[in-house]
Amino acid sequence: MSTARRSAPTSIDVLVADDQALVRTGFRMILETEPDLHVVAEASDGEEAVALAAALQPDVVLMDVRMPGVDGIAATERLVADPACRARVLMLTTFDLDQYVYAALQAGASGFLLKDVPPELLVAGIRAVHAGESLLAPSVTRRLIGSFLRRPPAPSVAAQARLRSLTARERQVLRLIALGLSNSEIAAELSVSETTVKTHVGRILMKLRLRDRVQTVIFAYEAGVVHSP
Repeated sequence: MSTARRSAPTSIDVLVADDQALVRTGFRMILETEPDLHVVAEASDGEEAVALAAALQPDVVLMDVRMPGVDGIAATERLVADPACRARVLMLTTFDLDQYVYAALQAGASGFLLKDVPPELLVAGIRAVHAGESLLAPSVTRRLIGSFLRRPPAPSVAAQARLRSLTARERQVLRLIALGLSNSEIAAELSVSETTVKTHVGRILMKLRLRDRVQTVIFAYEAGVVHSP
């Protein structure tokens, strides 16, 4: 484990969790060339990542999926469940497998990247997650949706109860989000402005107590808003 002093409030503090020291060092070197990114600590497993996140309160955690002991998915569940933790989790893996994507996102991660992602996309991903955006482009969202359609889960009674808090228009927007449409595409579909769509999305997140767009897609399928044809 290595730690560093906490950065200035204007920077994005990052915790890197990976069981390979070489990988952690590589990520640190990439991130610390950016003026607004600061690696506050490194963790070698999920247990250490949870402890360091609680102590240092980073803005973003880069979390490997496969680690000994407590893996990245279990660690993410613990971080998201802690009301004192404000960190957003960006999952990293060498394996591009649907089971990991779904498990990571269901655990509460805000994004999912492969470890061989180009440095500029890794940096952009951290900034996007920190800003409250999800790191799933529409094409990746549609891939996740394809997995749902092949083996759709039974609608959750609890999710359907929460769904009743939405207006008819908000349900329309929720359905289009779940189909992988961007805000501009939703605006065109409903013949409204993109600003109006952003307002609807914000209200949906607030009413359903969701962190980001990724959780919104998962919720929509669990609630049966979108069904397999």
